[in-house]
Order: sequence, then structure tokens, then C-alpha cells
Amino acid sequence: MKPGTRLKSAACDTEVMVIKCGSGTIECGGVPMGEAKPAEAAVLSSDFSGGTLMGKRYVDASGAFELLCVKPGKGSLAVDGTALVTKDAKPLPASD
Repeated sequence: MKPGTRLKSAACDTEVMVIKCGSGTIECGGVPMGEAKPAEAAVLSSDFSGGTLMGKRYVDASGAFELLCVKPGKGSLAVDGTALVTKDAKPLPASD
């Protein structure tokens, strides 16, 4: 997988764009994501049902993965079962 790839959730409406990608399986709602939406929706896991927010970047603790949410949904993002968190904005420098 390379940066710029769009992934779609098999369990909800979430769509993300890959910014940085390490090795591992990107999941949404407890189900692996793919480039094409499956014909039949998978069951959303209750452990990964926190939802995603449009325009937010999601990262893992090591910084190997960074995803940009381009379409929100009910599932939350994870890599190999480890939940991703929203990336905090960098503070702007003060101008005196």
C-alpha cells in the first residue's frame, strides 16, 4: 500500500486516505479495510464503534501509520487490533 491510496470500510461508511503506511492491516470497526466496498456489509465490532470524524488525521503510537478521514462513519480505526488516535494540531508560533 502506498500514500494516496483510498480505503473503504467493510462495516460502515468510513473512507480514509493513506498518508503514511507501515506494515500491518488497517481496520475499521474491527474489520480489514479495502480499496473496494464489499457488496454485503460486515458486522461492526462493539469494541471499535467510536466513529471517525471528517478531516481528522489518525495515527498510531509509533508514527508508522497516518490516515486522513475523507468520509466519516460509525467504526473506529485500528491497525492489527490496536486503536488509532486523532493527531493533534501543531501550535502556531507566537508573534510578538
